[in-house]
Amino acid sequence: MGIVSAQAVTDELLAPLMAPLQGIRGVGPTLAKRLERAVGGTRLLDLLLHLPERYVLRKTIADLAEAPVDAEVILEAEIESLRSQRSRAGRPYVEIKAMAGDRRLVVRMMNARLNWMEERAPPGRFRWFAGLVRNESFDSFSMINPLISPSQPPALEPVWPLTDGLMNIQMARALAGAIPALPPMPEWADAALVRREGWASFVDALKAVQQPLAPPPAGMRERLAYDEFLAGQLALGLVRRRVRERPGRALVGNGVLQAKALAVFGHEPTPSQRQAVAEIEADMAAPRRMLRLLQGDVGAGKTLVAALAMLRAVEAGTQAAIMAPTEILARQHLATLTRLAAPMGMPVALLAGSVKGAARKKVLRGLANGEIPIVVGTHALFQEAVEFRDLGLAVVDEQHRFGVAQRLMLAGKGEAVDMLVMTATPIPRTLLLTQWGEMAVSRLTGKPAGRLPIVTTLHGLSKLDAVFAGIARKLAEGARIYWVCPHVAESEESDIAAAETRYLTLKEHFGQAVGLAHGKMPVETRQEALASFKAGQTQILVATTVIEVGVDVPEATVMIIEHAERFGLAQLHQLRGRVGRGSAASFCMLLYDENLTENSRERLQVLRDTEDGFVIADADFRLRGAGDFLGTRQSGAPGFKIADPSLHEGLLRMANQDANILLDRDPELTSPRGEAARLLLRLFDKEVAMGTLEAG
Repeated sequence: MGIVSAQAVTDELLAPLMAPLQGIRGVGPTLAKRLERAVGGTRLLDLLLHLPERYVLRKTIADLAEAPVDAEVILEAEIESLRSQRSRAGRPYVEIKAMAGDRRLVVRMMNARLNWMEERAPPGRFRWFAGLVRNESFDSFSMINPLISPSQPPALEPVWPLTDGLMNIQMARALAGAIPALPPMPEWADAALVRREGWASFVDALKAVQQPLAPPPAGMRERLAYDEFLAGQLALGLVRRRVRERPGRALVGNGVLQAKALAVFGHEPTPSQRQAVAEIEADMAAPRRMLRLLQGDVGAGKTLVAALAMLRAVEAGTQAAIMAPTEILARQHLATLTRLAAPMGMPVALLAGSVKGAARKKVLRGLANGEIPIVVGTHALFQEAVEFRDLGLAVVDEQHRFGVAQRLMLAGKGEAVDMLVMTATPIPRTLLLTQWGEMAVSRLTGKPAGRLPIVTTLHGLSKLDAVFAGIARKLAEGARIYWVCPHVAESEESDIAAAETRYLTLKEHFGQAVGLAHGKMPVETRQEALASFKAGQTQILVATTVIEVGVDVPEATVMIIEHAERFGLAQLHQLRGRVGRGSAASFCMLLYDENLTENSRERLQVLRDTEDGFVIADADFRLRGAGDFLGTRQSGAPGFKIADPSLHEGLLRMANQDANILLDRDPELTSPRGEAARLLLRLFDKEVAMGTLEAG
């Protein structure tokens, strides 16, 4: 079957699921709006993929005295009276008095309206009540906000995530109207895998989860999670193959510039650095564009790898640019690259917000005419006025701080530009499969020669006096110390006040040895504070997370992080990496609030027990989940309707392998299973991948 006809069949099969929610019987405009808010879409499909978060299993009882503690029940009672009431806190509710056999039942419906409740539970009628029962006296019982129904409710009820104004029973009725629209679907999962796992079909699993007659077997939800992972892995696989097929140009050098730079560097690259350089150079030499992610733990030596790649681009007769998220980090790269390029007399320029007037014009002119082969910059690099004679390689550092669009804007400054993106935040293996799957990956492991382990210890904030005494001893030895105060997103102003308060406290104890750096300072003032610390004019630097990246003071050997429980593990690991950069023994002291949760305690213990950033990243992902780990990059949402990468990692790996095998055998997805996979891609809204397929 051809691509166009396959798409037409897919569209026809899925057409009923693309109908608006308002088409469901009993769903009017108001309810449709509430459902749309809850399920995140306007289609029947969005409703069908909105799964229950839990199930309530109720016991039917005839006598209120039989009600078990902390378990829901179903019982029938005769309504006697209703009246409006207010709680002691002033909340309105409707009180319903009823009789269940010879025992009194008082029902309180919070925030309900009397006229509405009188229609649902008129006096003199029998109604079924489902919920928790509380024994108030020998023959008097109460319920708060039970389900009230004229017919006996099911013993098993799914409970869905809801938004304001939407009731669970409305969700159940809407789903009952939507499920008949589910068409039979071909099997897209590997047949042997389905047999091995004993899985039902996608449609049967969805029905079992949404309208269960009994608690659905665990395999039902796992089947649906697998399907979503498979859709994602197929989509990434298709995009990855398209990226790798994009025409590029071979950038091949003679190694002369690299050899001179390594002579200045003075150390042999580590085995993992050599491996990463080899992988990058192989990509650059291929006749297609490179898109590679370089992961390096703190202090693993990413900058050297990037520098060698940039010099290879220059050897091949093109220019190279490296973009950093802050000017502090950009200037750090500038210093490193200038030192390595000095023996060749090669100019390295800076383009950032602080470069203005004649200096800026000179840089722009040098980039346009090719006199400047290497440039370091911030967002200023992809502004419209910036033109290159021939940009061959673009490097993006701390890539998670830039959007895809910004990356593409920099790549668009040349023809068939190779792209190397770097991160010092080790990415969990699970997220590498789901969020960065379109990129080839190089990992730097280990530390450069001469680096000692950092001794990490935990201290309650009540022990500050002992911490101060320890600082005094280290200062007497000539140590340089960072003291980091937490960055609190809800109130950045109070974060700065905290840093300034701690600065004043330390200054009372240690005098002029204390400096201060935070993000609200003028850039020049902050740079002066950092320079004074680097030069040893101050020995203690109180700072916020502005020192997280781009600050390199090999003489600093102590890192103190206040309220460490407020930071993510990855960020703590980054901050710890500011010390241990020289040959002297280094220490990291994590100060925590003694009232911290068990989860927070476990996170800090992980950091205490290992320096392996990849182990830490996996633990952070496991303990915080995908949404928290991704932060603002995904606006707090991991991007899945059903699956949870932190819970279903095994399913994700299975889907990754299955998708790769299918695409290797059937890259155009034209086989019967391939056509079923096209349906799966549509089902989970992988339109970009479908566009890749249909573009040929």
